[in-house]
Amino acid sequence: MAKIVLTGGGTAGHVTPNLALVPELIKRGFEISYIGRNEGIEKQLVEEACIPYYSISAGKLRRYADPKNVTDIFRILKGFTQAISLLKRLSPDVVFSKGGFVTAPAVWAARLCKIPVIVHESDLTPGLANKLSIPFADCVCYSFPETGKFLGKKKSFFTGLPIRPELLKGSAEKGRQITGLEGSLPVLLVIGGSQGSKFLNDLTRENLVKLLAKFQICHICGKGNIDPSLKRYKGYVQFEYVTHELPHLYALADVVISRAGATTIFELLALNKPNLLVPLSRNASRGDQILNAESFRKQGFSSVVEEEDMSSEILMETLLDILKKREEIVKNMKQADITNSTIKVADIIERTIKENV
Repeated sequence: MAKIVLTGGGTAGHVTPNLALVPELIKRGFEISYIGRNEGIEKQLVEEACIPYYSISAGKLRRYADPKNVTDIFRILKGFTQAISLLKRLSPDVVFSKGGFVTAPAVWAARLCKIPVIVHESDLTPGLANKLSIPFADCVCYSFPETGKFLGKKKSFFTGLPIRPELLKGSAEKGRQITGLEGSLPVLLVIGGSQGSKFLNDLTRENLVKLLAKFQICHICGKGNIDPSLKRYKGYVQFEYVTHELPHLYALADVVISRAGATTIFELLALNKPNLLVPLSRNASRGDQILNAESFRKQGFSSVVEEEDMSSEILMETLLDILKKREEIVKNMKQADITNSTIKVADIIERTIKENV
């Protein structure tokens, strides 16, 4: 039986593609373990999936000056030594890294232990943790066709992004039962990622009366962000964070407003959900979501409005335009070839093991 260690964390977007691989890896006879942080969201998600979970120390990798950069170097070094010890004990045939700052020490440790490494990049351009990991990887898998040009001569494969199979099995009727939404108006799903989005929360609530004239709204607002004073509005329902309910909420939605993290937008693509993307501003990020969103806009999958350009009028105009063009958008999405991403990645994992025997 082949052994694999999966690693990835920091946000759900660095974890769920790994979990999407699990059923296929089990089918192929793999013994699976996971390396992440002790306090990260990955611990909760992986343990819920009943996969053996091992914690290492992790420090955040920053592109800017910060006093924590000094102390975090020691956390990273500690994580590196912990990963070496873990990998020697687990003795996997391959390490598969999904990104996030916990992964770099695990990848470096795998290379030191002469264990093959595969890195998967979700975003259009590699994040800092993956930039530090890719030189030590045997090969790189990537989600956007444009990403290949950023990888130089590194052995790489365009695979798309693995999507959890359960997301494709949602029921709109169950979504209605979960939300209590029963009206005839189209359903607008607002989702800000695993940590929520203050900007999307404020945008939705400031325009709630206008939006409710055209939509019923299911709002996933992030932990601690529910506003009890808004429960009086009929047709508006709030959730902090959802897991098992998400497939049914997706099935219920006619239009989605979202950030432009790679995992979420590929889920929307797989489900053929017309959407408005509001990428995280360059002022608060490296600009990866802006590039992700622009790629989807060019392919006719998404409408995009950047934070700085957003207004009440633009919000309503864009959402109503999406409703008008819904059939055209869905047609574009159905033409995208993303159905075999999980199988493509699993094939590469098996091939990498064979090449290193």
